Amino acid sequence: MESESYHAESNYKFKYKVLFFAGGETRDNKFNIFTASFIRLMKKIMEDDFDFIRGIYFKSAMMNVIWALNHAQKPVAEPEKIKIYLTALAQILESGLSNETQLVIISSSSGSVVAAQTACYLAKINRDRTYFSRPFHLVLGSSMISTHSELYKQLKRHQSEGNIGVILQDEMKDEHDTAYGVGGKTKMEAYRNALGLMFPFLSARFKGPSFLNTHPLKGHIHRKRSQTVQKAIDYINIILIKNSLAGEHYREIAQKTLENKSSELSL
Repeated sequence: MESESYHAESNYKFKYKVLFFAGGETRDNKFNIFTASFIRLMKKIMEDDFDFIRGIYFKSAMMNVIWALNHAQKPVAEPEKIKIYLTALAQILESGLSNETQLVIISSSSGSVVAAQTACYLAKINRDRTYFSRPFHLVLGSSMISTHSELYKQLKRHQSEGNIGVILQDEMKDEHDTAYGVGGKTKMEAYRNALGLMFPFLSARFKGPSFLNTHPLKGHIHRKRSQTVQKAIDYINIILIKNSLAGEHYREIAQKTLENKSSELSL
């Protein structure tokens, strides 16, 4: 029997689109455990209403981190002239959106910077509701963006103007993850933070383990969590279940999917 929520959202296939900006370790066909699990579970839940943004990263994970450190502080002045944003925006606008689509942009780690910059760009060009009438939601998971940065403040301004709906960032932070907000308010602060994360014995602010430590038990929490299925489960729980960003229909499917997945993991 079809659920009441299905009848209440009989056109749900055309109402929601969730797009994911993965972290800098990701390639179009290469993923860490978290990213692969998240994409697989979201596809199972939302099918064609979910996809991930492709073709926006360098081949080197280090280059992606450096890029993110350089762009985490303030909105870029002319995003329409920068390939990475044009590529991301094109995929968003060509993803089957209608004017009534509820768009949800999700990101993780260094992908939060690309997502935030793209979100500022998208909010700006959609002020007159040219592309869709509903404010889109934005999720900045395990984010490098400081809530004190001009970039984050600009996102909040767009939210107050009705161009962006829900913004989730603090809710998506792993406890004790010292990489959270590493981008700071200035590039100098970002690089000082990055050096402290990599070499905590030289820093008065950061404590070990080093961000370079990827050991599954003794490594940095940011790196350890990227190698777990549980992180994917936690993301989906916060985004689709607790906050229902893709509506009641997908909330119910997500609940059932995660119940089954949790049962598999406990065996």
